[in-house]
Formats: sequence, structure tokens, C-alpha cells
Amino acid sequence: MEARLFLSLALFFLFVSSFWSSRRAASMSEEKSNPALDPDLDQPENPGLELAQFAAGCFWGVELAFQRVEGVVKTEVGYSQGHAPDPDYRLVCTGSTNHAEVVRVHFDPALCHYSNLLSVFWSRHDPTTLNRQGGDIGTQYRSGIYYYSEEQAGLARESKEAKQQELKDRLVVTEILPAKRFYRAEEYHQQYLEKGGGRGGLKQSAAKGCNDPIRCYG
Repeated sequence: MEARLFLSLALFFLFVSSFWSSRRAASMSEEKSNPALDPDLDQPENPGLELAQFAAGCFWGVELAFQRVEGVVKTEVGYSQGHAPDPDYRLVCTGSTNHAEVVRVHFDPALCHYSNLLSVFWSRHDPTTLNRQGGDIGTQYRSGIYYYSEEQAGLARESKEAKQQELKDRLVVTEILPAKRFYRAEEYHQQYLEKGGGRGGLKQSAAKGCNDPIRCYG
């Protein structure tokens, strides 16, 4: 009786172990074959430029802030860090894909050091609110720095430590990860505020050095 019980338990644990091993193997296989999880291998618009990628809530206002930076040649808004290939805005808004709204910046490092971009990033949002910026709630609005090189990674981590010291007991929840596949958002999202998007339809300046307040929703 005890021998049969022991054998049954051994077979049960063998089955559970085999089940979870197969699940892990399937998950690893899916990750290897999922293009959404690949590194962002796109090239900057022109030779000599570098790429940077940031998530800081709704991408409209964040993009306009980067557009105004001297040395920034091009900005794009889109979706990254999720697991669904070719997502659209409606799907991202469901929260089921884990994508973040990101701004991808093409910049000239001779005119704009990466640290300058980090300063703009920290100034544009509250990095202590998890998956939220003001009334925008969801994983798509999380705080993130997505790097293209180890140099960017090091500078990003140093800047996060400095921000944490500044904010003291308020925990900075910004994630710092390698840049993954970038999916460009729908065209109407691109340079949305510069084109007059938002309530009132008033165009907002993207001129270099402009310090006008950025109105994201009105």
C-alpha cells in the first residue's frame, strides 16, 4: 500500500515537473520567435546620428518637448516593450500587450549630449507614479528609458540614481531596459501637438529653444 502511494506521488511530481518544463520551453521558444521582443535594429535618419527611446506618459507632450531640443533632428512616437507584433493604438489601450507609449529621438551627439535628453525626460513627468501620469492610467503610460548602447545604459542609471536622491523617500519606478522593436504609431499621432491636436486645435511651437508651456490636452 505504502509502495503504491509512494509510486503515485512520484509519478505525480514527475508529471508536474514535466508540465512546467514544457511550459518554460514553449515560453522560451515563443520569445525567440516573437519579433516584438527583438532589439530595435532600425538606423538613425542620417549617418552620425544616434537613437534614444523614452516613455513618460502620453507621448504627445513628450514628443513636443524633445522636438524643441537643439541637436534633435527627428522624433517619432510609437509603441515598444510589448509582446504583440504590429500593435495599433486601440489594442495598446486595452493594456493586454504590455506596450509603452514611447518617443524615439534621432539626435546629433555633437550638438546634443545624451544627458541633455535625460534631463528633458525627467522634467516631463512624475517618475514615482507606477503605470500612471495624472489622469492617464495603464501600463502604456509607464516611465521608461530604453537604451541603444551600454554608454546610454550607464548614463541612464546614473541619472536615475540622481533623481532618486533628489526625491528622497519617493520611490522612482522608472524602468531602464534595452530598446526593443519600435512600432511607429498611426500618422495622426505624429507631431500631434505641433499640428494642432488637442482641444481647441491650436498649433504649438516646435521651434528649437521654445519655452512655451506644453498643453497636452487643451
